Amino acid sequence: MPLLDFNGWKTDEFVRYDEFFEAAAIIVPPETLDAALQAAKPEQKIGVEIPNTFAPKLLAQIQHRLPLIVVQFPKFSDGRGFSIGRMLREQGYTGVLRANGFLLPDEFGFARACGFDEVEMSEEHAARSPHEQWVEVAKLFSVAYHKGPDVGASIFERRRALRERAAA
Repeated sequence: MPLLDFNGWKTDEFVRYDEFFEAAAIIVPPETLDAALQAAKPEQKIGVEIPNTFAPKLLAQIQHRLPLIVVQFPKFSDGRGFSIGRMLREQGYTGVLRANGFLLPDEFGFARACGFDEVEMSEEHAARSPHEQWVEVAKLFSVAYHKGPDVGASIFERRRALRERAAA
């Protein structure tokens, strides 16, 4: 599956668990995560792919062991994945956060503001939208309702700072 970050298309070092369980970097579903972490070799990277109905707090105790968390976006009109990404970042997750599925190019900036680092999509979806479109649209976001890696302080924080300066 094509993988995109803020710089454009990239190579994925991770493979799905059903392809190569012995690979150097694998992605497993939540129901096999504990077993994969126990069976993993010291140098093996284990990531998890969670549905957009998953409670992020269930990963809180082990998230430091996960270099990658993939959040599913099953259809473009379902934004629960954005909330999950934000909650994972707020509970301290510092690894790579990947959106998988049906995001539109103009949602990439919002995904970045919610803490996502990259987007994985089907070949068909990637063919409809060149990477330049994704990257250019993401650059249009200069402010956001949430703190994020590309936008700095949220709109609310900026407004509060302006009020405080005006009151001083």
